[in-house]
Amino acid sequence: MAMATIPADPVVLVSIGLFTILALVLILPFKFKLVEQNLEAFFLIMGIVAMTIAGLWSIDVIQEALLAPVMIGGIPLGIFQIVLIAGLAIHYFNKQFYSAVFRLSRKLGPPLFIFIIISVLALVSSIISVIVAAVILTEIVVACPYERKDKINLTIVTCFALGLGAALTPLGEPLSTIAISKLSGEPYFADFFFLFDLLGVYIIIGVLALAAFGALWIGRKISKSSKNKSSSDRSSKDNDDKGTEEVTICELPEYTEKLKNVVLRAVKVYIFVAALILLGTGLSPLIIWYFTQIPPYGLYWVNITSAVVDNATLTAAEIGPSLSLLQIKSALLGLLIAGGMLIPGNIPNIVAAARLKITAKEWARIGLILGMVLMVIYFLWLLPEFI
Repeated sequence: MAMATIPADPVVLVSIGLFTILALVLILPFKFKLVEQNLEAFFLIMGIVAMTIAGLWSIDVIQEALLAPVMIGGIPLGIFQIVLIAGLAIHYFNKQFYSAVFRLSRKLGPPLFIFIIISVLALVSSIISVIVAAVILTEIVVACPYERKDKINLTIVTCFALGLGAALTPLGEPLSTIAISKLSGEPYFADFFFLFDLLGVYIIIGVLALAAFGALWIGRKISKSSKNKSSSDRSSKDNDDKGTEEVTICELPEYTEKLKNVVLRAVKVYIFVAALILLGTGLSPLIIWYFTQIPPYGLYWVNITSAVVDNATLTAAEIGPSLSLLQIKSALLGLLIAGGMLIPGNIPNIVAAARLKITAKEWARIGLILGMVLMVIYFLWLLPEFI
């Protein structure tokens, strides 16, 4: 007699499928060059598959994916237009912009220049929005007379700072906007300064620490290389030249980007943002079924998934008035820090990687290490509250 088969639990099947998608997103970009070179298309495919497995397709989701890259708060000005307009502005006025950045970087010196760039952009991003700050960052980095490796390191460190700084106000990024909206009622009655009061000390100290780290690690390295090159160049000159100003490693970079590449970059950013919305929505059942039941210290570490899943989507799924202040603080800090680890983790990463042609491997080499160090430091900072 044939044994009766027990129907599989649909929750289990969906969970297996979505965890598989999450694993593929984490692994394939680092294993296959084709995936790494076509990251936007890959994430779009993964988002479509995740949405299909979860059975969450709807007109509203499709509309959000199509409009989110070109709309902010109902205003027809989104990341696509900002990246495109900034790209066109630099395309036509690159000499003036590059010359100004070049002169300032030489006048201040790499350590001070880097400290100011990281700290100011990160803190101002909470007012001008992280998108605008990211676009300004990428063009400054392009204009800096530094070697490519130093530019990549500077970009990644600054993107970590931008991800933190933008959360000070609801104007900075979608994560903070969503958090304030969901906590605006009882019992927290969150207002404009709610996140500043809750996270301000953690964010400001973190931003300044990252700026100091960038100045010491990247700035001093550039200064040392510059001095070595300057000494070598002066060795063949008269003694009268000994007091001349030190030169930088490279000359003023030449702008070589074609107009079609400026437009194509904006299109790629559009696809990436739309893909992340689909992927985040498709993976949201995992958040609802598993992640939100975790205590504060666990919630902090679980939100390391923000490295590959849009942190605004995670915020929408996790944050609510039923959570304690410690749970809210732990969840948001985990999301903000982990968002810098990989390219898909945050909008600044996407913008910068597209402009500077930073690969997933190049970002991960620095982003994962720095992100884990920050996660541990902040965990130890929060530990007395967890105990």
